[in-house]
Formats: sequence, C-alpha cells, structure tokens
Amino acid sequence: MTEEREPGARAAGFRQSLSDGFSDGLIPTESIDLARAGSVAALVEQMGRTAFGGRALGEAADVLMAMVRDEKCFVVGTFSGAMTVAKQGLILCDMIEQGMLQAVVTTGALMTHGLVNSVGMLHFKHDPRLDDTALYNRGYNRVYDTLELEGNLDDTELVIREILAGVPEGTELSSHLICRLIGKHLAEQTAGRGILRSAYEHEVPVYIPAFTDSELGLDVAITNRLRARQGLPRRTFDPFLDLEDYTARILAQERIGIFTVGGGVPRNWAQQVGPFLDIIDKRIGEGGALKRFQYGVRICPEPDHWGGLSGCRYSEGVSWGKFVPPEEGGRYAEVLADATIAWPILVKAVQERLG
Repeated sequence: MTEEREPGARAAGFRQSLSDGFSDGLIPTESIDLARAGSVAALVEQMGRTAFGGRALGEAADVLMAMVRDEKCFVVGTFSGAMTVAKQGLILCDMIEQGMLQAVVTTGALMTHGLVNSVGMLHFKHDPRLDDTALYNRGYNRVYDTLELEGNLDDTELVIREILAGVPEGTELSSHLICRLIGKHLAEQTAGRGILRSAYEHEVPVYIPAFTDSELGLDVAITNRLRARQGLPRRTFDPFLDLEDYTARILAQERIGIFTVGGGVPRNWAQQVGPFLDIIDKRIGEGGALKRFQYGVRICPEPDHWGGLSGCRYSEGVSWGKFVPPEEGGRYAEVLADATIAWPILVKAVQERLG
C-alpha cells in the first residue's frame, strides 16, 4: 500500500530548503561580452568570472598583480621547457625589465637557446618532410616542432670561450656568476635584447641548478679541456655558491612570491629554500628562519596525478613548509595550460593593468 502524505510534504532525505547562492556568499559567474573587452586586461578580467581554464587565467592575473604591487615581496621566477626556442624569451625580458621578477631560476638549455637569439642567430620551423635522421645529417636539432641549428651551438661555444678567457685565474665559478658575465658581454657587445642582458642590467641574478645538464655546461667543459691542453688548471665550478647566494637573498626578504612556467629542477630548487632555512635553524641553531612563499602563480599543462613535480599543486607544498597556507594569507593560482598560450596573455593583461 502506498504511503499517503500531505501535499508539499518531503520524504526524509529530500532537500528541505533551496538556497539562492547569495545567501551563502557565493559569487555568480558572468558571460564574456567581447563588446566590452576593449583590451587584453579587460578580456582576462572577464575570463576570471567564467569557468574552467578561463577562470584560472583570470585569477592568475589577480594574484600576479597583487604579488607585483607588493613592494615588500621578492618575486622568484622559475622557468623550464623550451620557452626560448618557442620564442617566449622577450616576455621574460619584459618581466625582468618591468620589475616583476627579482630573481630567475631556470635551465641551461633555456638560457642557451636564448643566447642564440640574443646574438642574432635564428631558429626555424620544422618541416615534416625531413625526418629526424635527415635532420641529424643536415645539422638540425629538433625541439618538438622547431629546429636549433648545430652551427648556432658551435658559435655559442665560441662566445662562452671568449667570456671565460677574461675571468681572472683562480676565480671559482657558479651558474649565477657565469650568467652575469654573459649578460655583461651582451650589454657591451650586442645591440639586441636578451634575457641575460636584461638580468645583468637590472641586477637580477639568474641561477641554473642543473648547470652541467646543458649546452652551457658542456661549453665550460670544452674550455677546461682546451686549458688542459695548454697546461693550465681547469676552471672550478661550485654549485653551492648558487645555493648560498640565493638563500641569503631570500633570508633578507620580508615576503617572497614565485612565478613558475613548467616545473622540474628550477621549480624544486627555488622552492626548497624554505625547508633549507628551516633545517638550518633546527640543526645548526642560527642562520635559518621560517620563510615560506606567500604568493604563487604557476602555468603548466601537467596534472598532479602523473606524479611529476611539474604537476605538483601548491597545496602539497604547504605540507613541506614551502608555502603559507591560504587560511593564513597565502594567495595562489594555477593555470593548467600550454605556456605559449597562457603566459603572453597573462603578462600582457598585467602590463595593461599596471599602465
């Protein structure tokens, strides 16, 4: 027999009341109106009120703006992937020159290909009619859909050799010293823009943690072999000079933020400074501190379930003592997108907002 109940009555488990969104403090979404989007900044602002990747990009612009406008925040930019081969290098120049970044941590490959651009050499589109064996035989190195000429790398090595020849004997090298020397050379000898030139001229240190995993590292190794032939001692390289220099800079800051494209070694090396300062304090008793990133913006298409650091979310970094929890004031945004699409739009939007 079917149970009878009063009209309008609800069975147990049914919703007892329906909220209107505003009663719970929720923010309504809005449709993009291109007629009102008279600039990139206006478009990205509207995207922030939509959904999915568009909302993430809009929110990233808000966090980056807050980070850049915070005069007491020291912003570290970390970059991996083939961004200079992909012709994104001038965006990084803009960020350095316009005061958005106070330190850069990157890969040697990214700086090598950027140096190629800085001295006027070219990259080319890959023609699929040439397979990889044909590319090798012609002296083309393929980076996805773009080609780096082997001749470019040979000429770059000559530049590095010339720069190192002017370094006083007995000088202990580090990646940030080599990057500064390259930047100085570019500023004095070339007319074009370049990442290391911009960094040198604006006193922004550039660190390459995995220095020997790059053409730049191989160029230094070639120099040492040539020196050995001449009976000269090899140039010594100490990566701990980079670590201590970066750590000292971070320790001196009131607040720190991070802007990341990709992940890998640059991201982890930059982020580990918090735990490093913490264990200095715990294990030595002096010289350390609790320093955690208060802002973060990340552009990377990799999800966290693949298990790589590139996809690691900021929330996981909270557990390591690398980031201030959101409930304590941390502000973070993560854009799961191709950086060659999201990065130019994001930076252009912030440039326009800054005026």
